[in-house]
Amino acid sequence: MSTSGDLAAAHGLAGAVRRGLGWSVVSNVVLRAGSLSVGIALARLLSPGEFGAYAVALTVQAVLMTLADLGLSADLIRSDDAERRAPTVATLGLVSGVSLATLMILTAGPIASTLGSTASTSAIQVLALTLVLGGLGVVPYARLNRAFQQKRLFAVSMTDFVVSTTVTVALVLADVGIMSIAIGRVLGQGLALVLQFRLAGVRPRFGFDRSLGRSAVAFGLPVALANLLSWALLNIDTVVVARGLGQVELGFYVLAFNISTWPMSVLGQVVRSVALPAFARADRASGRPDPTLALGVRLSWALGVPTGAFLALLAGPLVVFVYGGAWERSAVVLAPLAVFGALRVLFDLLATYLLARGRAGTTLVIQLAWFVTLVPAVVVGMRTHGLVGVGWAHVVVGVAVILPAYLVAVARAGADLSAVAAALWPPLLFAVPALAVAVLVGSAGEGALLDLLAAGIAGGATYLLLALPWLRRHLSAPAPAPATPAERPAPVIEVKPDVRQGATL
Repeated sequence: MSTSGDLAAAHGLAGAVRRGLGWSVVSNVVLRAGSLSVGIALARLLSPGEFGAYAVALTVQAVLMTLADLGLSADLIRSDDAERRAPTVATLGLVSGVSLATLMILTAGPIASTLGSTASTSAIQVLALTLVLGGLGVVPYARLNRAFQQKRLFAVSMTDFVVSTTVTVALVLADVGIMSIAIGRVLGQGLALVLQFRLAGVRPRFGFDRSLGRSAVAFGLPVALANLLSWALLNIDTVVVARGLGQVELGFYVLAFNISTWPMSVLGQVVRSVALPAFARADRASGRPDPTLALGVRLSWALGVPTGAFLALLAGPLVVFVYGGAWERSAVVLAPLAVFGALRVLFDLLATYLLARGRAGTTLVIQLAWFVTLVPAVVVGMRTHGLVGVGWAHVVVGVAVILPAYLVAVARAGADLSAVAAALWPPLLFAVPALAVAVLVGSAGEGALLDLLAAGIAGGATYLLLALPWLRRHLSAPAPAPATPAERPAPVIEVKPDVRQGATL
């Protein structure tokens, strides 16, 4: 893949990372604010039951979309011979997308029935087309990410968002029902794909080299399976709630879970967008523990901790103010899910580091361990404490099983574990007085909206006052230089067992 437009070549790795992070922040803030607005609008236009059916359709699409990429984009981003691999990867992506789309269309009815929402069948079938589009977009997406071109990716995402949102809302207002989201998604993604090829400077180009195909699948298949397990881990609760508590309770739970993903959606995506290419280019030849992961952890964890903490603390007034009193029941489960949302930011960064180091098999093993421990925890949590128990099951498994497994795995992959551990505790320490200030200010009794705003502003200011000096001290040090092509060892594709977790990769 040509280096034309590669910001790392033009500005150096540090400069490319800074520019990529800047545009990634802009992209995520704008897109998440827009998604929040659309979510509010749909929550007010649809009943909890309709919202639950809407969630079922998107859930089915999401699980297969994690497989459509087959880990191929990550393989191209980290590869030293991406240009030569591109036609083979494009062919594999297309075959994967078409195969999964066909499977989704044929099984839409039984899947919707199993999830307790037969009304979702037609929407699931239309959403299958997005799998084909996703498979076609593997190469241009990887090219833009590899070159740290977050500005261009922002343009692609905005096109998708504007088109899909406009079509969806218009069709909902026209009483088309949950098919509105399916039609909007297909049209938005289709136009975004055309723009993606244009901005990446490539055209669809297919071919197949057997040896390249084998190596791409050897790396990508564990990634795809890990992504599938990651989806299952993050959605097994949806299945349990739908079957155990019904579609209305599912609507409340899905709304709370969607809010809890804000830290991951904004912060995790910001860091991940540049973390994979940055980690892949870090110097591996020195023989010393790699400090780059600790730098990423300091930034992402320092932002994820207060975001999750304030979401948990202010769950009740936030849900009522944003979505209305009809959704108040969602607040009780938002508190534990918000804590889990902060953990996901950290887990995703650790998983990204493992992929950059070629440890796809490791990530798969951790995902499997996560699934095995989470399924019984979710079932027990639901039976003993309802929706709240499901939320806390995620937190307990994450802290007791996933975090230790990830730390062991990144240490084996070469990360400086002592530096990573040292980056974890200060944000937790800073959050304690910040939360205390938020509670004190939020209890003034000036009205729900004013108390919510005052608590958030006062608590956030307190956290920043404590955390900024620490961040400046640790992030101002120059990043290690990337290995030169002569120094950098050939990519190692490892599929041996180790350990990893599950964030959405």
